[in-house]
Amino acid sequence: MNYKILIVDDHLVVREGLKLILETNKLFQVIGEADNGKVALEMIDNAKPDIILLDLNMPIMSGLDTLKIMNKQGITIPVIILTTYNEDELMVTGMELGAKGFLLKDTSRENLFRTLESAIRGETLLQPELMEKLLKFKEKKFNNHTQLSNSLTEKELFILQAVAKGYKSKAIAFDMGIAERTVKAHLTNIYNKLGVNSRAEAVAIALDQGLFRLVDK
Repeated sequence: MNYKILIVDDHLVVREGLKLILETNKLFQVIGEADNGKVALEMIDNAKPDIILLDLNMPIMSGLDTLKIMNKQGITIPVIILTTYNEDELMVTGMELGAKGFLLKDTSRENLFRTLESAIRGETLLQPELMEKLLKFKEKKFNNHTQLSNSLTEKELFILQAVAKGYKSKAIAFDMGIAERTVKAHLTNIYNKLGVNSRAEAVAIALDQGLFRLVDK
């Protein structure tokens, strides 16, 4: 089975580079390119991509504005944001708007494939260097513990941060020395406490509230 990908970036060299890499993997097929969010939204109905690679800074319509409109229209296609090293606040906003992950534009072929596969499975995957940047950004922004932080146990915070880094329940269970079903039970408790229904939503709220800094020592 081929997964259809729409690449949205205002730089031709970025689009062409990604396309060349993706064509080396039989799992993926680039079915369209757009140089801004407005064009991308017009293409979505006809192209019907399985996943979208979306730049943040583009003329006419930015990546964040594109995500906002997708949310309003109920478009649930997984989105991976293409980013650079100086877009910390935009990345946090993108996560809050439902992005499934982020990729630096100079990422490796392996990271590109792994992030796409995770997003297609409905998982959120952050590269370690991006996770570190987001943590540092949120730590600067939030100086006090929030009420939400008090509602999560130390184990739940640990599990939530592991989820944000892309670890699956089985790997988290192994690392903690507990059963996989116990990890899943903790995740259910986390969802209930945060009022969310998915890993992506939980990670977005945790980033927004600066919770990860409490266990990133």
